[in-house]
Parts: sequence; structure tokens; C-alpha cells
Amino acid sequence: MEYHKPVLVKEVLYFLEPGPGKRYIDATLGDGGHAEAILREGGEVLGIEQDSKMLDRSRRRLLAYPNVFKGTTGNFSDIGEIASSARWSKVDGILFDLGFSSFQIEDPGYGLSFTHPGPLDMRLDPRLGVTAADLVNSLPESELERLFIEVGQEKRGRSIARAIVRKRIIAPIKTTSELANLVEEVSPSHTQRGIHPATRVFMALRIAVNSELENLKEALVQVPELLKKSGRLVVISFHSGEDRIVKTIIREKEKMGIFKNLTTKPVRPSEEEVEENLRSRSSKLRAAERI
Repeated sequence: MEYHKPVLVKEVLYFLEPGPGKRYIDATLGDGGHAEAILREGGEVLGIEQDSKMLDRSRRRLLAYPNVFKGTTGNFSDIGEIASSARWSKVDGILFDLGFSSFQIEDPGYGLSFTHPGPLDMRLDPRLGVTAADLVNSLPESELERLFIEVGQEKRGRSIARAIVRKRIIAPIKTTSELANLVEEVSPSHTQRGIHPATRVFMALRIAVNSELENLKEALVQVPELLKKSGRLVVISFHSGEDRIVKTIIREKEKMGIFKNLTTKPVRPSEEEVEENLRSRSSKLRAAERI
């Protein structure tokens, strides 16, 4: 089985300093790449993953570590409760990788990609009630515009929102292809470095469907109580809104004497890594230490 290639692995290991007897929470287990790197260094890992398909994949990947790896289903917004239930408190490090695996992006069933036709879903947890299609076909034009501009940072958000409302009056927009084609018609030449014009629209909808920004805030405020003294927090983000939340909370906790900020500027992938893995190009890593 081919697995997703994790980003900034060397940098993650540098800040987390894994070793025998040390315990870590991988709050975004995904395909298990970062967890595997920590386990290879002798660390123990509790992995949290909201997507049951991804949890099954990571468990298969990490079969060689039966006594030092534990995977559980859940949303990292409940990280405190999950850690308590697993008796995994006062850990040496906590990792958040806010990206998505190639498996999720390329599986049409998730509806995350405009290049793989499928239902306009985008839920990473099927128990969530609202899909991307629900938002596209029910939100007022002003709300769609705000979502695309503020969350997706899409400059043509107003034109795209207007086009969506006109289209859905005739028939609901149900598939990724329908939405991608519609956006492309509105802004056919609106590209940056070869990025598809629907990229930011899809990202904004995915963030909204999965309440990603709200969940990140909830999770990060719980982190200090879970870390032992000198324990480390490492967060990899791919969106300016995510990075802003991480930076703000680390700075707030630093002023309170709870954290020491280890990255005054975010750590970016090397040119070599970007060449090998194009999806790493927008990643930013921030780290802090519990004091």
C-alpha cells in the first residue's frame, strides 16, 4: 500500500526530540507518517483521527509498534477528554499537522478535489450533518461571498457567489465537477503558479464544513494542561487563518508565562522538499515549549 508522504518530518523531530520512554499525542494522525517517524526514534504515540478510513490505514502502517502506538477515533477539539480516557496525560509533545493526505484528496467519495469528480460532500467525519453541497445551495449570496473572501482569500468571491446563486435557482449544484466548472467559467484566467481557479473556493467550503478553525482554537487552548514541563507543541498549518490562530495563541500563552515561543518566524520546507513533494510548498511550522 502506498502511503501519504508527511511534510517537514526532520523539523518535527528536531522540535519534539522523541526518544525511548517519551510520550506524544499526534492530534492529526492521518496516514501515520509523522507518528511512524516518532515511533522509529523510540517514542510512544497516541494518535487521534476523525476519519475512520484514515485510522484503519494508519493502524496497518504501524502494525510493527503494537505496544507503543494507540490509535483512536475522535476530533482533536476533544483532545483533553481523549487523552484523559486513554490515560495519556502530561506528555512530552503534541503534534498537529493540519493538512490532508493524498488518499483523502484523490478519493472522489470525500468530494475534496475538483480534479476527481464526486459528490460535493467534504465531510471528513460522515457523522457531521452539513455537506459542502448544503452550504453551496442554501447560504445567502452575502454569506457565500464572505466565506470565499475571508476564509478562502478568494479575490473574486463576490462574482463566484453571484454565479452560484444564479446557477442553483435553475438546479442544485451537487458535484465537485459542477462547482469547479462554474468557478472556472467565472474566472478562467484567475490562476497563480498554475493553481486551479477553484482551489480557494474548495478550501473555504472544506474549512466551513468541518469547522476547522473553531476546532483548532478549542484544541490549542487545552494543550498546556496536557504537556509536562519542557513538553513541546508543534503545529504545521497550510492556511493563513490557521497560522494566525496558532501564532496568536502561542503569543498569548507566552505573555502569561506558560509557553516559550521556539519559532519567532514559521519554519518553511526546504527547496529540496518542495521539489520532492509539491504539496509541502504552503506549509508553515510553529513550535512552543511548556514552561
